[in-house]
Parts: sequence; C-alpha cells; structure tokens
Amino acid sequence: MLELTDVSVVLSKGTINEKHVFNNFSLTINDGDFATIIGSNGAGKSTLFNTICGNVQASSGSIILNGEDITTLPDHKRARKIGRLFQDPNSGTAPDMSIEENLFLASGRGHWITGISKSDREFFKEKVSELGMGLEDKLNKPVKLLSGGQRQAITLLMATMSKPSLLLLDEHTAALDPKTAEIVLEMTNKIVTENKITCLMITHNMQSALDYGNRTLMMQNGTVIFDTSGEERKQLTVNDLLVKFKENAGIEFTNDRMLLS
Repeated sequence: MLELTDVSVVLSKGTINEKHVFNNFSLTINDGDFATIIGSNGAGKSTLFNTICGNVQASSGSIILNGEDITTLPDHKRARKIGRLFQDPNSGTAPDMSIEENLFLASGRGHWITGISKSDREFFKEKVSELGMGLEDKLNKPVKLLSGGQRQAITLLMATMSKPSLLLLDEHTAALDPKTAEIVLEMTNKIVTENKITCLMITHNMQSALDYGNRTLMMQNGTVIFDTSGEERKQLTVNDLLVKFKENAGIEFTNDRMLLS
C-alpha cells in the first residue's frame, strides 16, 4: 500500500545547517495497517510524514502509494489521497467557518455555488453524532468556538470523510488533556478500524503506541530500529520498549515527555 525505497532526505542543503535526515531509508506499510510510531526528538518521525506528503522532497529514492509513484507529485495533489492531522487542534480547519461549512469543504459533496443541501446537513449531522460530543445540533457554530478536543475530533472527521488512501496522525492528541486525548484516541481507533483505513500514528505516549493499531515502529536517527506486530507486540510493556530502545540504539531513552505520559 505504501512503499518507500532507498529514500534520502537532506534538509537545508548547501547551508551550514545542512542535515541528512534519511539515507537510503526503506519502509513498507501493508494495506489496512494501523502502525504507531515512537522515537526521541530528532528521530525523523515528522520528516517522514512531510516526505510522504510532499512538504519535503526526497533527494533520491521512490515513494509508491497504492501502486502509484508519488515521489515527484506536488503536495496539493498528494493531499487528495492522504489525510493528515497535526498536534495543534487549530490546524486543519477554517476557524471562522461553521462546523457544517468545514465538513462541506472536506466532503467534496457539492459546490459553494449550489450551497449546502438538506441532505448534506442530514449526512453531516449523522457523522457528527457518531463522535458522541453533542455537536450534531451545533452545526452552525463557528469552529473557533469549539474546545481543543472538539476541534480535533472535527478535523479527524474531515480527514476521513472521503476515505483517504493513507491517514497520517502527527501527535494529534499531544496538545489535549489526558481525558480528552483518550476520547479522541478512541474515536480515531473506531474510525480507522471500521473504515479499514491504512494509518500511521506518531505518538509521544508509549502505552498508546502499544494499545492502538496492529504494528509499532521505533525510530532513531532516521532509521527504524525496531518493528513489531502480532503476538510479540501483544506481550510487550512500556518497560520492554525501553529495553528494546537501549538494545537497538545503544543509548538510554531519555525523553521525559514520553516516559511520564
């Protein structure tokens, strides 16, 4: 479904800040995989997403999505195939537009010139009600007035309404309080599994990396140093992940943000 082969990425090339993030990096994600990704700061997690989305261009190698070579495809064309959520709940929505206007924009159900139809509103109301946040009767409410959790839930709905080939979740619950983060994660799991969406989720929470999805990847210095799934993954604890990190990276894991989550 997603295949990165010998991908190299150089940031700020030709400057004193030049950094080689990936050097002949390869990764295969199978159709229907829900893979969680963990790693310390600077491991290359977000750069991986930026490279897949086209925000960062690979200097060499290839990226194949659903059999199509998207290596040189512009980012706006990749966006038609790839949904993405960011850490900031304020990203991904138009704040001054209402909930239904944002959903209409994301759904591709019609054109602004024809307006939002009654059937559109019924469809949006049904979808929003599935979030369980009581927003189905507030479709005319501007998104900027929603809480962070509500806004992130709407963004998640927007990103998955027209089933994407691939969904990328870039620490999409990190800015939320623990209770709200858990609610949004449960929503994410429900939407991804029920719609069989292939998904990559970067998380700062090691326990969440084991609780959700069917596969966990550990990254360090632009490399996947540990890849687990199946029965092996089911038996792992957070402490096991710390041991694996030390074994494969050769250093202690010191990211307090992840250890204390």
